[in-house]
Amino acid sequence: MLSKHDPPILLAKVDANEESNKDLANEYEVRGFPTLKILRNGGKNVQEYKGPREADGIVEYLKKQSGPASAEIKSAEDASSFIDEKKLVIVGVFPKFSGQEFDNYMALAEKLRSDYEFGHTLDAKYLPRGESSVTGPVVRLFKPFDELFVDFKDFNVEALEKFVEESSIPLVTLFNNDPSNHPFVIKFYNSPLVKAMLFANLSNEGVDSLKSKFREVAEQYKGQGIGFLLGDLEASQAAFQYFGVQESQVPLIIILENDGKKYLKPNLEADHIAPWVKDYKEGKVPPYVKSEPIPVENNEPVKVVVADTLDDMVFKSGKNVLLEFYAPWCGHCQKLAPILEEVAVHYENDAKVLIAKLDATANDIVDPNFDVRGYPTVYFRSADGNISAYEGERTKEDIIDFIEKNREKTAHQEALKDEL
Repeated sequence: MLSKHDPPILLAKVDANEESNKDLANEYEVRGFPTLKILRNGGKNVQEYKGPREADGIVEYLKKQSGPASAEIKSAEDASSFIDEKKLVIVGVFPKFSGQEFDNYMALAEKLRSDYEFGHTLDAKYLPRGESSVTGPVVRLFKPFDELFVDFKDFNVEALEKFVEESSIPLVTLFNNDPSNHPFVIKFYNSPLVKAMLFANLSNEGVDSLKSKFREVAEQYKGQGIGFLLGDLEASQAAFQYFGVQESQVPLIIILENDGKKYLKPNLEADHIAPWVKDYKEGKVPPYVKSEPIPVENNEPVKVVVADTLDDMVFKSGKNVLLEFYAPWCGHCQKLAPILEEVAVHYENDAKVLIAKLDATANDIVDPNFDVRGYPTVYFRSADGNISAYEGERTKEDIIDFIEKNREKTAHQEALKDEL
């Protein structure tokens, strides 16, 4: 479909697991699959693809991305078809389509075109909301929430970008099953703000007091680096799974910081919201760590570590510990499992060596020593406290050789080495 577009839009794919493509995947910061990028100007301009993931949606999105970054609005009809009441749209009003302000606006549109829709016009009277007699230059941002439009007159590109980013997040983002809300939910989660999320059954009676108190708190902390989201229980199942919380805990607030730390207040009432957020801001709320239950039995050769036992089994055990961070669905992890078992059997009679695994999808990894960006990730901590990532071949012999080279050297080992 896209090959028939004028000019043709090319689709390409790269097998990022292929050894010869690893450098390319690193260059484009590929962290998961599938990752989709839009390349322009011979690859000089690279943007994340943020559109739909079905054929018609991909085609429609890329057609928009291939045209001008900003569309000219020449009439009220143009404006009414362009400015959808359920979408966020940015329009620049200019006395002429030239000059520094116009150039900066177009540079912004080019930079943010995959995130927003941009238009420009010579006449504000075509626009559905706002002062119609302004001649500009002014940027008017139309939105389907809070105040329905906002104007901005600073044409420094950085200031413009900050204005667009901050103005395009609702005071309280609504996360429910209405597809028109989904772009704002995605934007909320992609923003650099600390995220305060209230999850509740929004069809329940009595939820209005929770919603109004939450909005009051959002007003109170506006501009202080916190974004607020109201999630309906029915739409939030994936979030519950991700955070490791249960439906029985709603209404609950989760605050998520950029370093991954989480703070939790379950079964709250409307009057709890403001004092609890205040306590969080003052550093009085301890972080919440998601953990699987501690195993009742742990008799297999490869020992199971969970978040609640990480400290005791790895840092305080006095042992040399090889720890695999894995995901149950990961094919590479499944291939590594029998090899790690062989390594563990090899060390069964060595009380100073422990081979262990941690399900990184079901347990939070809050220790900064472990940088887990893919699966499997394997770390070794020697009994004397040295931590290193294992990046060798995934064979029994190579892993044992690595452990022997990096384990704590006992007096007996040193003496034996001297004799040899």
